[in-house]
Amino acid sequence: MKIALVTGGSRGIGYGISLELARAGFNLALCGRRPENEISGMLQELRETGREVLYCPCDISSASDRKRLLKTVVKKFARIHVLVNNAGVAPRSRKDILNVYEKDFEWLLKINLQGPFFLTQSVANQMIDCKTRDSEFSGCIINITSISASVASVNRGEYCISKAGLAMMTKLFAARLGDYDIPVYEIQPGIIKTDMTAAVSEKYDKLLSEGLTVQKRWGYPVDVARAVVSLAKCDFPYSTGSVFKIDGGLTIQRL
Repeated sequence: MKIALVTGGSRGIGYGISLELARAGFNLALCGRRPENEISGMLQELRETGREVLYCPCDISSASDRKRLLKTVVKKFARIHVLVNNAGVAPRSRKDILNVYEKDFEWLLKINLQGPFFLTQSVANQMIDCKTRDSEFSGCIINITSISASVASVNRGEYCISKAGLAMMTKLFAARLGDYDIPVYEIQPGIIKTDMTAAVSEKYDKLLSEGLTVQKRWGYPVDVARAVVSLAKCDFPYSTGSVFKIDGGLTIQRL
């Protein structure tokens, strides 16, 4: 039975990913910032799929929390086959890049980029160890970034920079782990209907109806989740470093 570790796996896109992975037969290790009693309903829904589900409260920006997370997961499941780096935050406030505060920049980068980098480093070393001891071991790493990795938004520059950093991180780890046949992928969601986008719902309802995307609708967590499941199941074994856009055609250049 394969084990998937999903960061930020209890809400929004992360929960959609967790549910589809469970339905596809993966046992789950999830982490998030909320205490377990606040998400008991979600955890129950995941467990009703028949899969084992471990939840670990964790601040992904904290080195000690990441260490505790991995120790707990390995103690429970012995190994990790799939890491989904999904946890992330939006800017504390949308400020023009000429006015953004340094403390807010640092806060976001620690969660969205620094934490995932060092978690990936730790999990990658564990995967290498598993592969060295067992040639049949199959692992992969999936980074959930955003179209903001390449599409500039000057009122949330720190978010764009964090996602661009994750995009490069995908390439770096893909290159480094190639010798071990551990693929690393990037998924770039577009405008996805979650609690993170609730505050700008009216804005995007209008833009979508006016043709912002080729497919004139919101994306949903399940759209991203189905792509994750396909990658986790090794449907693209010869595509390490690849970017998969789940954006309804938003980034197609049109005249």
